Amino acid sequence: MNIKLSDHFDYKRLLRFALPSIIMMIFTSIYGIVDGFFVSNYAGKTAFAAVNLIMPLLLVLGCVGFMFGTGGGALIAKTMGERKQDKANEIFTLIITVSALCGVVLAVLGFFLLRPVAKFMGAEGELLEQSIIYGRIILLALPFYILQFEFQCLFATAEKPKLGLYVTVASGVANMILDALLVGVIPLGVTGAAAATAISEFIGGVIPL
Repeated sequence: MNIKLSDHFDYKRLLRFALPSIIMMIFTSIYGIVDGFFVSNYAGKTAFAAVNLIMPLLLVLGCVGFMFGTGGGALIAKTMGERKQDKANEIFTLIITVSALCGVVLAVLGFFLLRPVAKFMGAEGELLEQSIIYGRIILLALPFYILQFEFQCLFATAEKPKLGLYVTVASGVANMILDALLVGVIPLGVTGAAAATAISEFIGGVIPL
């Protein structure tokens, strides 16, 4: 039975509604873990250090999606509760459009900021270059990564948290398979790991659209 936001929530009902979102967060965090596992085992310690060095910056940029998702989701839910469905649809379209454009702008800025930020954090030589390679490939998919984060919130607002879970699991599984292929089978190192993550983020952002 579907749970409506207008329902009375006891602890059991709240857990049932929130559990898919909790699992979504776990699968979202798998990106960095899976990349780290394959890179450390097949590409070496320098590549592994590069992934872990630049990942926090990429996560900060991607979390813009949570900002739009949580704030926008609350605004949409309020408007839906006022029986203004057309207005809620307009707000939804505005949020998706603006967040996607922000993703493009942040990706461009991040492309130029990666090197000075990595240097600031102490990277140099081969570590610096591998950090830049990994980060710039991931940035190509940043708008879709932001959309994926955003839709995790908006699916709950649409009273379909399980649908968001299915999308996130699909993109997480794709990341695992592609990491195994592009790092384990085809030894592409951080390039393969970044490509695997970027493709999976593309999947997670495009399917909800």
